[in-house]
Amino acid sequence: MSDGDIPKENLFFRRPFEPSEDLNPMNRRDFLKALALAGLGGLLPNALLSSEAQAMGESTNFSIAKFKYAAQGWDPRPSGIRRLLFEVAKRTSISVNTDVPIIDGRGSDLFDNPFLSLAGDAAIPALEDKVVENLRTYLQAGGFLLVDSAEGVSSGPFMQSAERELKRILPDKKLTVIPKGHVLYNSFYLIDEPLGRVKVAPTMRGIFDRDRLMVVVCPNDLMGALARDNFGNWQFDVSPGGERQREMAFRMGINLVMYALTINYKADQVHVPFILERRQWKVN
Repeated sequence: MSDGDIPKENLFFRRPFEPSEDLNPMNRRDFLKALALAGLGGLLPNALLSSEAQAMGESTNFSIAKFKYAAQGWDPRPSGIRRLLFEVAKRTSISVNTDVPIIDGRGSDLFDNPFLSLAGDAAIPALEDKVVENLRTYLQAGGFLLVDSAEGVSSGPFMQSAERELKRILPDKKLTVIPKGHVLYNSFYLIDEPLGRVKVAPTMRGIFDRDRLMVVVCPNDLMGALARDNFGNWQFDVSPGGERQREMAFRMGINLVMYALTINYKADQVHVPFILERRQWKVN
């Protein structure tokens, strides 16, 4: 069996059953525990099986994987994810691994990461059919994809090609505007609008599986607002909102992490004190 032939029974994201509409959504820890009880525990990363910890991530080192495609420009903000992970560790109870995996979608390592980032500042070439198939399986099985445009425009070549590939990956799904009242905007911080290095669109779009967001598309260059150089200086100015906008970009990134790690954050009691406190915070 080649690396690209990924048995679906090996996916740590697979639900052991399809929940009915009247069941409360499971959080990520309960979900993984259910997989272990279903006999899949031997296939899961050991760190993910420990769910006795009081705080999410005490035994789990969370990271965000970067998706590498066959073109220059696949990593336009190299330090952005690491800087976000530093802030996740500082502001939440999630334990992180700042060694960011690089995934090409061909092998089973895709399924080791609950959060995948696809970024760029130029057009994406057509993905291999096997990669498209693997990404479809990953998303349908519970994975989360952030598409982050570094172009600084709402619909440049990167965004257009990313939308084309998303149609190949999920042909029966459509990108829709994520409503302002969605849990993504209050999973950790209360956020009025999704800001990044720029503000070219007032909303983000997404692809839903029932009420679960599988894909989030950000046109505002989220990671561009977070990136620092080797001397600790911000790599890019943010506009039009300056440093307040940068802080709101960090908060948006943390909300994305919280959403990706919990099927429904309201079922996760660990962060309730953090959430209640941070709901009172507004950046002036």
